[in-house]
Amino acid sequence: MKGSEFLSALVKSLARDVDERREAVGLLLNLCSDFEVRRRIGRIRGCIVMLVSISNNGSDDNNREDDDEASRNARMLLSYMSGNTQHALHMAEAGYFKPMIKYLTEGSEMSKVIMATAISRLELTDQNKASLGKEGAIAPLIEMFKTGNLEAKLSSLNALESLSNSEKNIQRLIHSGIVVALMQLLFSVTSVLMTLREPASAILAKVAKSEGILVKHEVVQQMLSLLNLSSPVIQNHLLEALNNIVSHSSASKVRKKMKENGAIQLVVPFFNEKDARIRTGALRLVHMLSEDIQGELIEELDYSQIRVIANIVVMSSSDRERAAALGILSNLPLSDRKTTEILKNENLLPLVVSIMSSLTPQNSTPTLVESISGVLLRFTVSTDKRLQRYSAENGVIPILIKMLSTGSEASRSKAALSLAQLSQNTLHLSKSRKLKWFCGAPSVDSFCEVHDGYCSAKSTFCLVKSGAVTPLVEILEGEERGADEAVLSCLSTLLQDEIWESGSNYLAKKSSVCSVIRVLESGSFKAKEKCIWILERVFRVETHREEYGESAQMVLIDIAQNGDPLLASGVAKLLAQLDLLQYQSTYF
Repeated sequence: MKGSEFLSALVKSLARDVDERREAVGLLLNLCSDFEVRRRIGRIRGCIVMLVSISNNGSDDNNREDDDEASRNARMLLSYMSGNTQHALHMAEAGYFKPMIKYLTEGSEMSKVIMATAISRLELTDQNKASLGKEGAIAPLIEMFKTGNLEAKLSSLNALESLSNSEKNIQRLIHSGIVVALMQLLFSVTSVLMTLREPASAILAKVAKSEGILVKHEVVQQMLSLLNLSSPVIQNHLLEALNNIVSHSSASKVRKKMKENGAIQLVVPFFNEKDARIRTGALRLVHMLSEDIQGELIEELDYSQIRVIANIVVMSSSDRERAAALGILSNLPLSDRKTTEILKNENLLPLVVSIMSSLTPQNSTPTLVESISGVLLRFTVSTDKRLQRYSAENGVIPILIKMLSTGSEASRSKAALSLAQLSQNTLHLSKSRKLKWFCGAPSVDSFCEVHDGYCSAKSTFCLVKSGAVTPLVEILEGEERGADEAVLSCLSTLLQDEIWESGSNYLAKKSSVCSVIRVLESGSFKAKEKCIWILERVFRVETHREEYGESAQMVLIDIAQNGDPLLASGVAKLLAQLDLLQYQSTYF
């Protein structure tokens, strides 16, 4: 009964119906008291996998009692067989980790190393890694790292690095206090421990994904101080860890402290690094840190460094690297003309237009588009018409309109602001139809009903002729409210004092008044202020009061009664326009 053929037949029965499976497991259990039998059973292909499957039985069959008996017997059989480390490894491969964890906790030094090494090499799913952490693998691995010999330390760190890909395990690692031990290792100058620094830094990079690391206030400054003292691999991991830390929504104090301690100037030299991963990590970190100090960033970077960043955009083929570099450039003060001149000389504008033109919804990176939209704000400032013309000639306006439809909320907002800056000058650039000095008769299609002159997207930056109004209004009709203020600012340029009536008629023609009323009801305070300003001009026209007054009045009354008191005066004026309130009212 203990021959290989008989045992193989029993193993094949494990895959058959409930009764035969139960009988087969029972027989194998009775026979496994013999060491040689256990060894033979474990070597039969598929045996351990089927036993693990039976032990995890979901009791879906009708013969539930029989199936539960098979499940119990299978667990007992696995327990007997786990005395062989090779069998325990096969069980782990099949997703049964109790024997492996037992070896890590109670086994010999060698068996602990074998199991830790296996964890780092097995192709474990995220669920497997979470299960290992839940069942207790992390504590003995940390103990190996702290008290074991060099081989034990290295195998345990590699195992912990693998397990740290699980978010739940990251929390377990933080709670274990391992961060302090890892930092001590990174500062160690003992040569025998140098091989441990790379996996240690890799674990830190992953642990930093959790906001729990923010309670370790000293860790960030320690990581920064290690940057120039480490190998390229460790530098990359440290930069990844720092980027993970500063990206947390609750890390504003950490970012402020880093900037006060000179983090930007410490990281900027890495912009010249040949290793693209390190260079990108440094760019991303400075980008994140510069988000809160846009007006002060020029004090942290000299113009030669700005040229380096611009050159990275030109030379790089990585969207991630370009996004970070452009993000830094977008955070430089718009009023700094020297920066603008540098970027023009580097031909940055034609390049970003080309990049944006090649992007589709399928291959675009939101952070890249946001960074480009931020840079375009510099090239469309309303105080520099020559720069605006340069931008229009390089195809900026179609790109901005594309962003309105395909970009993120942040990029749509910046695109709308750029269009607003351009549109502010349209009225003064528009060619009056009363003038007779045209070289040739202008096209009938170029006449603009809003500006009462001849317009085009490229020569006068006209919102009407560029087709920008429809996608702008579509943003107001959407569910996201973050870009409302910028969009309303843009539409307001069609209601300047000289053209408010024709602009009002055009907005009504494009069915945008209802969208403005919708934002008045649900938008932010600043968006509501802009809605009130727009509606005050629109409602000067009697036909618009008649068409839209009824839909606006309930919203206006609700704001007057329950809204922000700072809006009361503007709301009261609108209600008076609609003959719902006397101009002498105390609301004014």
